[in-house]
Amino acid sequence: MNLSRLLLGSTCIALAGAASAAQTLTIATVNNADMIRMQRLSQTFEQQNPEIDLNWVVLEENVLRQRLTTDIATQGGQFDVLTIGMYEASLWGDKGWLAPMADLPADYDLDDVFPSVREGLSVDGTLYALPFYAESSMTYYRTDLFEQAGLQMPERPTWTQMAEFAEKLHKPDQDQYGMCLRGKAGWGENMALVTTVANAFGARWFDEQWQPEFTGPEWTKAATFYVDLLSKYGPPGASSNGFNENLALFNTGKCAMWVDATVAGSFVTDASQSKVADKVGFTFAPQENTDKGSAWLYSWALAIPSTSKKQEAAKAFTTWATSRDYAKLVAETDGVANVPPGTRESTYSAEYMAAAPFAEITLESLKQADPASPSAKPVPYVGIQLVTIPEFQAIGTQVGKMFSAALTGQMPVEQMLTAVQQSTTREMKRAGYPK
Repeated sequence: MNLSRLLLGSTCIALAGAASAAQTLTIATVNNADMIRMQRLSQTFEQQNPEIDLNWVVLEENVLRQRLTTDIATQGGQFDVLTIGMYEASLWGDKGWLAPMADLPADYDLDDVFPSVREGLSVDGTLYALPFYAESSMTYYRTDLFEQAGLQMPERPTWTQMAEFAEKLHKPDQDQYGMCLRGKAGWGENMALVTTVANAFGARWFDEQWQPEFTGPEWTKAATFYVDLLSKYGPPGASSNGFNENLALFNTGKCAMWVDATVAGSFVTDASQSKVADKVGFTFAPQENTDKGSAWLYSWALAIPSTSKKQEAAKAFTTWATSRDYAKLVAETDGVANVPPGTRESTYSAEYMAAAPFAEITLESLKQADPASPSAKPVPYVGIQLVTIPEFQAIGTQVGKMFSAALTGQMPVEQMLTAVQQSTTREMKRAGYPK
């Protein structure tokens, strides 16, 4: 064998070795705009890390939660990176289903992440997920429609005031609806919004002995209000609308008001996707009898299942996607207002605050959110729009279906609440509460 053939053979072997060393990470994420942007910009990560390929599984929110819960509980090992929230991070981390986010690079600057967000993704001081963005909830409204109607939005509106505004701004013959709210069934879809409404009316999921309270006066008033509001002044098919559907309605000018996640601020003010980008006002989520628990606290975060055999590569990606460098990349490519909000103190620079008219409300709402005290009454659980117990995912999903059914008129509110009370009581007893 001559020298040229020997060198050629060595080169082929080296290339084959490099190819075999390449790792493919399978990443499960939700189909919202921030995550789709992350998928698009991740080509930068692949260029910087040619030994790592990314395989994306992008799913609707309810489907994502179901798939990930099934996979992690059965230790299926289908995914290397999971997009989860504070609920899953604390419960799955406690069970040992997630790899601890330890030994992060020094330049990651974990101290820059807001303490409330770090704590929400930790168990006993151990961090189990890195926050991609964090959110509370807020009120979006059309400033032009308010001006035309001679209305003034208070800084801290009540739900009663919101209903009065909705009545005056509801013009279905013009394809303009007074109020858009989540109606799609799911513990993280309609029940996230419904629970904050209930909190504002002074309700709670459970009393101090873990007894459900759905037939009490507070839940009755809150549920009746919610169903009446959407039935009278919401868009057609409200029971099918979640975050993405209502965002599309608002951006096409069909919602006079919308109460939902603060993360939508950058989307409704983006002229490339919103027809009303220059006509949007922002204020705090409505309260009623109390402001306790009237705005939620949540984070979409990236975690690594303990079943992954590619944990170092997975950590490289999760730290990149949640880093200050990623925030800079978003600012350079899509504008500073589109930087993932709510996680890092450094995000809220003078430049960002000037570019993002929703930033001040977002920041203040995140600071005020208190998952340990979500109701006017004492509670035995942690969580504002959810209850951080393993059973909540199934219970909340079932309750969400019943609320959706009430919206479509399949059953009266009081009958629905009685059914919710019976169903939740049965599941809690089966799970052995109080514990």
